[in-house]
Amino acid sequence: MHRLLDEAFAGIDPTPEAQDLKEEIRDKLLSRVAELEVAGASPAEAARRAIGELGDVRELAATASGESEGEADAADATPPASSPRGARPAASAAELAERHRVRPKPAFVVRTVLLAIVAAAALVTLVLGLTPLLSLATSLLIVIAAVLGLAIGVITGDALRQETTTNYPLPTGRALLFGTATGLLVAGLGFAAVVAVRLDLVWLVLAAVLVIVAIAVLSALGATQTNRHKPWMVAMQRDAARAGNRFEEDPAAAARFGIYSAVIWLSAFALVPVLGFTVGWWWAPLPIVGAFIVMMLVLARMLFGHDTSRSARSSR
Repeated sequence: MHRLLDEAFAGIDPTPEAQDLKEEIRDKLLSRVAELEVAGASPAEAARRAIGELGDVRELAATASGESEGEADAADATPPASSPRGARPAASAAELAERHRVRPKPAFVVRTVLLAIVAAAALVTLVLGLTPLLSLATSLLIVIAAVLGLAIGVITGDALRQETTTNYPLPTGRALLFGTATGLLVAGLGFAAVVAVRLDLVWLVLAAVLVIVAIAVLSALGATQTNRHKPWMVAMQRDAARAGNRFEEDPAAAARFGIYSAVIWLSAFALVPVLGFTVGWWWAPLPIVGAFIVMMLVLARMLFGHDTSRSARSSR
């Protein structure tokens, strides 16, 4: 409903009168959507019907701002001399963000700060507990890894449930799945570290299962995620896309980057057990870090390095 309302107001100047009208309409729409849902309509259907019953938003906005309908139509039909097709000068990204700014809820900020402190304390304790500096029982280290994953998962799910300047809130079910999968991934990595230092490597299978399940859930959620961006953000991204994207202009470059990435990560994962069993498990994460750095360099080279070659060809 919030997305449809923003789309309805997309072509209207965000004057104080229009913003007040929008918030008044939002309250009425929420009530109407609740009534339609009680009557048996789905949330999406209820939102569309409520917006449909709203009528001409431009006419309502013109009335609220003291303009007649004829004046509003004349303004739309007569383009300014300095701008083609009646378009106003484009606002910068900072101006658009400030115009549509959504302030975080105080309760959300407090929860996030407290959970972040818990997560940081759990991470430090877990790392120190895996070294001779702090002697902790193995079972306690596993509990600490679970607490770390729980804190990160709650932070993730709670953040996705918040409306931001650029995005609408994620539905509760999907936010819960995102938070659960993220927490499971962090807890699985923490458990893997405990296994590598304190337990038999056979337990590494369980840690790998937790991590793989978490990655699979996150991948499925990411693949099925629909647009959460607000209309002003979508319009800005559309304008930015017109400037050109090498991967869109050159599908072969995108395919090459995919192959490079696969080779980089497969090589990194192959080196992890080699270093673990030869040099020591403390050195095992190095291939992962190196693979990430190399992939970022390859991405930067493929996205921006072609500009030089293009300019060289054009100069010829």
